[in-house]
Amino acid sequence: MSSRSLDEALSTPNSKKRYVRRLFATIADRYDFITVALSYGQDRSWKERLVDIAAPSGGDRGLDLASGTGDLARLLHGRGMRVVGLDITPRMIELARAKRSAAGVPAFIVGDMMALPFQSSSFDLVTTGYGLRNVPDLAVAVDEIYRVLRKGGQALSLDFDRPSNPWVRRAYLAYLSLVGGLLGWLLHGEADTYRYIPATIERYPGAPAVAELMRRRGFLDVRHYPVLGGLLAIHHALK
Repeated sequence: MSSRSLDEALSTPNSKKRYVRRLFATIADRYDFITVALSYGQDRSWKERLVDIAAPSGGDRGLDLASGTGDLARLLHGRGMRVVGLDITPRMIELARAKRSAAGVPAFIVGDMMALPFQSSSFDLVTTGYGLRNVPDLAVAVDEIYRVLRKGGQALSLDFDRPSNPWVRRAYLAYLSLVGGLLGWLLHGEADTYRYIPATIERYPGAPAVAELMRRRGFLDVRHYPVLGGLLAIHHALK
């Protein structure tokens, strides 16, 4: 896919939705490898940091969105939570279910984080790893997270950030484009497969703007913590 075609694919919520669904169906079986490769093995420690910030209580209900193959959901389950992992890609859910340590735990379902199949005030904690950047409409996803949280519940997100310094941002995106292109060519025979990542970062509003959006949609005590010198960020908010 050319850069122009990728720009077109990400230009509207509907076209982004179609593109993301196709992309993640394509990369699902390589997803675990890619997250380790692009993070130089640090992805799990970042997710553990998110769970430490949440400090979940045993018996609380948790929902992990854009769950992928279920890493965050399993970490939350390991802290004693009753967890549901949700992802829009059926193959991701198949892989997540295959990795469960016990039958039926955590539970994994196919679903859309912009139209969550749960009643309001159903969860004590909602998490997502690399999810908010990928949704076609960020405000809608934030509203859905707010809706399904109980009063006093927590929302946490780990994602790539958009560095505010233009020189740092340019170098960061160029690096991700180069490495992503190489991995895409080696794993899928298509260099543009993982160039989607820098393309979405370039369009992402950045951690401060995402925090402000969460405040405007009703969240309280919204904070964001830099990860890897600000190349990624963890958001933490209360309902």
